Amino acid sequence: MGTDKATLRLGGLSFVERIAEALRSITSEICIVSSKHVPAHWDLPVVADLLENRGAMGGLHAALTNAGSVYVAVVSCDLPFVTGQLFERLAQMCEGKYEAIAPIQPDGRPQPLCTIYDVATCRVVADEMIRSGKLRPRELLSRVRTRWVAFDELADLNGAEMFFMNVNTPGEYESARWSVGDE
Repeated sequence: MGTDKATLRLGGLSFVERIAEALRSITSEICIVSSKHVPAHWDLPVVADLLENRGAMGGLHAALTNAGSVYVAVVSCDLPFVTGQLFERLAQMCEGKYEAIAPIQPDGRPQPLCTIYDVATCRVVADEMIRSGKLRPRELLSRVRTRWVAFDELADLNGAEMFFMNVNTPGEYESARWSVGDE
């Protein structure tokens, strides 16, 4: 991207602010996991990656290690179109039977970075995976009891077609800006 994706803006809000607003529908405890400097005006606690150079798994591990609740919702900062309705739907599926609630994107791929994790179980698995050099969050989902949420189960929600639009390149950012009417 050439710049920190978390600070990019859509509809007057940064990606982080948009995601935090969506998460407020299920929790009041929101933090940012980052190895970078975080703007103070976001007024959110910051949890640093505990282990360097572990990518998304390192961030997931830090979130699980620092969580103060039974479940934690993990969302990548490059998913600025998630909504409160999406998280409410996923949270409704946390019935104690599952250790992760993971949506499936319209293209059939699981989305481990927009998932609700059972902290106790998933932290142990994340620790084991990192020690053995396995750094793919999707693999963590395959090692725990995961409730896979088919996109059809989410398609009725407002904005569902945009939930998993990753914004990783300048072209994708321009498309995202166009979709919300930003100039």
